[in-house]
Amino acid sequence: MKEVLLIKNGELALKGLNRGTFEDILVKNMRRRLGAAVGKFVFTKSQSTIIAEAAEEDADFDLAEDVLKKVFGIAGFSRAALAEKDIEDIKRVALSYLRDELESAGTFKVNAKRSDKRFPMTSPEICREVGAHLLRNIPSLKVDVHNPDVTVTVEVRDKNVFIHGNQIKGAGGMPVGSAGRAALLVSGGIDSPVAGYMMSKRGLQLTAIHFAAPPYTSKRAEMKVRDLVSIVAKYSGRVNFAIVNFTEIQEAIKEKCPEELFTVIMRRMMMRISLRLAERDDCGALITGESLGQVASQTMGALACTDAVSTMPVFRPLIGMDKEEIITISRKIGAFETSILPYEDCCTVFTPKHPRTRPTIALIEEAEAAADFAPMIERAIETVRYEHID
Repeated sequence: MKEVLLIKNGELALKGLNRGTFEDILVKNMRRRLGAAVGKFVFTKSQSTIIAEAAEEDADFDLAEDVLKKVFGIAGFSRAALAEKDIEDIKRVALSYLRDELESAGTFKVNAKRSDKRFPMTSPEICREVGAHLLRNIPSLKVDVHNPDVTVTVEVRDKNVFIHGNQIKGAGGMPVGSAGRAALLVSGGIDSPVAGYMMSKRGLQLTAIHFAAPPYTSKRAEMKVRDLVSIVAKYSGRVNFAIVNFTEIQEAIKEKCPEELFTVIMRRMMMRISLRLAERDDCGALITGESLGQVASQTMGALACTDAVSTMPVFRPLIGMDKEEIITISRKIGAFETSILPYEDCCTVFTPKHPRTRPTIALIEEAEAAADFAPMIERAIETVRYEHID
């Protein structure tokens, strides 16, 4: 019995004449992700559905299901069996393919979709025939047309008949790469991986930038961030990962600048470096995990001072969320347990005791003039380490 995947792309249906372009990007992403984990698949567009067929008979469809759940742009998908255009074969395949699912369910209904009007039976007739066959062979089943545990769907199309059970919920959003590329400033905390996940869901391909400050931050802290980027990459696909040595700049800030301004000045230096690295990687925006008022560096005044050095849009998808909302998403994507591991990042090493919550740009610029940061920024950029994380 041949099994295929029927993929519904949801939001892409609203793209009008550009829909085909978005679908092509989605197919490219699915082909790459399935190819890396499962094997080669062949994709066909048909009647608002993308059909994925494995090139090899022994393809692991359980693993394929796990992969597709994390591909943005998919609203839902079904694992389906092919049947001949014959009611007896349809009944046979429905019972054989869905027996396990139906035996563990209490109620079911049959839904028939007959786009090929040449098929000799109407949709209600198909439902009655298939439903009666399933009831005869699975005595524990009961019919519930309003709220069934399992909906058995029979799709009679021009070339094939597809039979499947309940649709599997997809990740939603837009295909990664359809909105361009952006650079995510990623720390070892809870927020930035969630921000990367959320903007990737809107179609952005990611470059991740991490600021390390050895010996104040450890190799284990760097490994933690790498693990977090790997978790995000399960949804976003390949991430270009840049690691910046920030020690010299951070020590200069500590030595030359007022303590109450440490954090804002540090964020401005990070922005300057990130802009340069983002331009290298053809990014059109920066992404941060800031939430308004969560800490002193995330007040309106502090954010205005940070944004003043950026020539790119700065996306902050968490800006209006509270911590519990952010944690909920962190748990959902599997990042929370890694995020709370007790390894310090450079954002927490030189945290001032009494940070200024309403800094002004004039005050910050005056403080920055106490040191010549330009050559330090150049050295940090020249010594960046790059990796690719899938």
